[in-house]
Amino acid sequence: MIERTLNARVLRLAERYPIVTLTGPRQSGKSTLLRNAFPDYTYVSLEDLDMREFAQADPRGFLATYNNHIIIDEAQRVPSLFSYLQTHVDKADAAGMYMLAGSQNFQLLEHINQSLAGRTAIVKLLPFSHAEMRTAGILPQTVNEEIFTGGYPRIYDKGIVPTDYYPFYIQTYVERDVRQLKNIGDLSRFVCFVKLCAGRIGQLLNLSSLAGEVGITAATASAWISILEASYICYLLRPDWNNFSKRIVKSPKLYFYDTGLACSLLDISDASQLPTHFLRGGLFENMVINEFLKDAWHNGRAADLRFWRDSQGNEVDLLHYEGDRVTAYEIKSGATFSPDYFRGLTKWAALSSTPPERLNVIYTGDASLTTSKGNLRAW
Repeated sequence: MIERTLNARVLRLAERYPIVTLTGPRQSGKSTLLRNAFPDYTYVSLEDLDMREFAQADPRGFLATYNNHIIIDEAQRVPSLFSYLQTHVDKADAAGMYMLAGSQNFQLLEHINQSLAGRTAIVKLLPFSHAEMRTAGILPQTVNEEIFTGGYPRIYDKGIVPTDYYPFYIQTYVERDVRQLKNIGDLSRFVCFVKLCAGRIGQLLNLSSLAGEVGITAATASAWISILEASYICYLLRPDWNNFSKRIVKSPKLYFYDTGLACSLLDISDASQLPTHFLRGGLFENMVINEFLKDAWHNGRAADLRFWRDSQGNEVDLLHYEGDRVTAYEIKSGATFSPDYFRGLTKWAALSSTPPERLNVIYTGDASLTTSKGNLRAW
């Protein structure tokens, strides 16, 4: 059993709230975390048709049967249950009664906001982080292998080859989650859309261009991006609005929650293809930014991450805000340091009056050192 960073926080929250809700991508380890953290709890999955029909047809009877110390997986499958949960936990007035898990963020949070606001803590679990894999001794040996393999627990637990894992994951996602979230008639066109999104990792989102290539409207493309966000396939990194100038880029950048999944969508069949792949830099950038997201979410913090780019092409890949403090990162997939790596950081620092100690370049080389322009950090 690999210890998840989020485990300690879930245990603490269960001592304070009647319900703890754990959300995140399918197969990110939610059920495993909850069942190991709460071994004396009864586990119920609403993916099970019999259980789902029981909860739908007789919610009071369901909660009378499963009235305390219960893990309910895929809870969003029975929306009507949330109102009954509210009444039940209010009457009992006890902590740690229910652990809810779900993989469809939009549906789950919609039901929670309607019925369980103030009664549940909400936490997010993503696939394994770099730190979790390193601590467990399962970190892939090279950067390319880490990008290609991704972080989904089942790959490491069962020794599954990524090319045997991700195509089925994508198929399952499309056939189950997409149909539940939105009635899309032409699923093959949606898959094409997702593949085109993977080809735009780290790039500014251009909905008109995406829509044109797939043969859909810009409004449909926007709705499909929302589906991908709600089901933890991809996310948008927003530009920094403290840009010191009106000549700034205002479009978000597109990233995937897991680079292994992105590689599969890009038809990359082996890590050996990555060194010469045109998106290798974008995939490495994506993987690094994911680590900041995982570190925040798995430790129970909000992830205030942004990027900066002006109309002249000066750019900083990542701005990490922690209160009033901001730290800047340029992310380079090269293994050989170049002073030019600090060009965008230097421009941004001059505008923001940020000292060099908060300027960082992350690259794939071996040496970490401090320069007069900022810090060089080896991955």
